[in-house]
Amino acid sequence: MTLNRAWLKAACLAAIHFHPARPVHRARVAINASRVVATGYATVSPPAPSKRKMADKLNQDERNSLLQPLLNAGWKVQSNRDAIEKEFMFKNFNEAFGFMSRVALLAEKMDHHPEWFNVYNKVQVTLSSHDVNGLSKRDIKMATFMNTLHQ
Repeated sequence: MTLNRAWLKAACLAAIHFHPARPVHRARVAINASRVVATGYATVSPPAPSKRKMADKLNQDERNSLLQPLLNAGWKVQSNRDAIEKEFMFKNFNEAFGFMSRVALLAEKMDHHPEWFNVYNKVQVTLSSHDVNGLSKRDIKMATFMNTLHQ
């Protein structure tokens, strides 16, 4: 314990003397129950409220019209829950990982993340909206995007 404190003290001294010509400025932060205000050299703000609308579970008409093109393109409805799945094959790992990276960018933007599994050139995907415990239009949009990328 003493050795750790001695090392920490030495590290702090080294950090203080690392840029001796430049003064150290710290922002003063006042915290209010509803917001955070900063003065000085940095601004701290609360996280933006989520703008994502809660998904609606697909009704029977939407299932018939929106899901059918995906089923024709190789997606399958899981038997044990309200979800769709598909396996994508690529030439190599780089193509599979590139596909996953592009899908991940959309997933973050939509705040809707797929369940997936990757081994070398294979990506197995399952889509379902957990907040409605089943398929939603977000799943349809993501599956359509994946099909477009994989063509």
